[in-house]
Amino acid sequence: MNEKKTAKILNIMIVSIALCIIALSAVILLPMVKQQRTLDTSIPYHAGGAFSGTTRQVQKKDMQAKLFAEDLVVTEDGIANPQINITDDTEGNLLVNLETKETLYAANIYTRLYPASVTKLMTGIITMKYGNLDQVVQMEASDVNLEEGAQLSGLQPGDLLTMNQLLHILLVYSANDAGMAIARTIAGSEEAFVAMMNEEAKNLGMTGTHFMNPHGLHDPEHYTTVYDVYLMLNAAFSYPLFSQISSLGSYTAVYNHADGSQASSSWYATDQYLTGAHPTPEGVNLLGGKTGTTDQAGSCLSLVAQNRYGIPFISVVLYSYNHTTLYEDMDQLLNRIND
Repeated sequence: MNEKKTAKILNIMIVSIALCIIALSAVILLPMVKQQRTLDTSIPYHAGGAFSGTTRQVQKKDMQAKLFAEDLVVTEDGIANPQINITDDTEGNLLVNLETKETLYAANIYTRLYPASVTKLMTGIITMKYGNLDQVVQMEASDVNLEEGAQLSGLQPGDLLTMNQLLHILLVYSANDAGMAIARTIAGSEEAFVAMMNEEAKNLGMTGTHFMNPHGLHDPEHYTTVYDVYLMLNAAFSYPLFSQISSLGSYTAVYNHADGSQASSSWYATDQYLTGAHPTPEGVNLLGGKTGTTDQAGSCLSLVAQNRYGIPFISVVLYSYNHTTLYEDMDQLLNRIND
């Protein structure tokens, strides 16, 4: 009888040890597997899930609006997070997990706000969708004669660059004159290009947005919402070129002056995370996005980022008081993506 009891106890101990080993293996191996995950930006990004490269390429223009209407994050406003303490209740903030479609934080996401140069997300979308990136564009006086204080590239009337170079300068340095040259070249006029922007916004379901220009300099009728910025950034990342450009800390271009002489200039990113002026939170991999600043819009930033397991998130801050509070509040959002 004692031998039977001993054997039974021994069997229980063996089973218990085996279960502990299995559980311990799962705890150790699962993070290792997750750690190897990365977002493949070699094919068009889609927040709603993976699509084959062939299908996306063949049906890209006709099906883009339909694809981006599927599986989008739909959320209510006013979603709090006990670990996020953004004290400015006029700011617009959003943090969404693009894999689970979960909203981790949302404040004032349907309130009309001025986007400043976040507008250039749409300018970039129209350029990649309809522009010939190899086309040579000659800068004109109307491109650079903008309001005092406008962010300009330093290019002069008569300078010759490709559309691709202008797109880089637009998204990296946020140059307003690059946006004007792109708009004029693609649509024939700024007004016609803005009509294309508003039509594309409608196609993407951006019901709280109205554009008046391709660069985001202030106009009282030029506005958007945090949620619409999410829709716009989501669409921009369907183009691999966008993530390639918007993740750069700087860009250098060789181009020609009107007299045929060659020039080379460099432009540095307006995103302080990309330049290193502000440290990126630990465990966060920035894939790109867009900044924006005007007196009326405040300081703005929209980003796509991965956590340490490769899961993508979109984070948006609009109407922050200044650059200091902008990056402090964006830090709060990004620090939550590894929870």
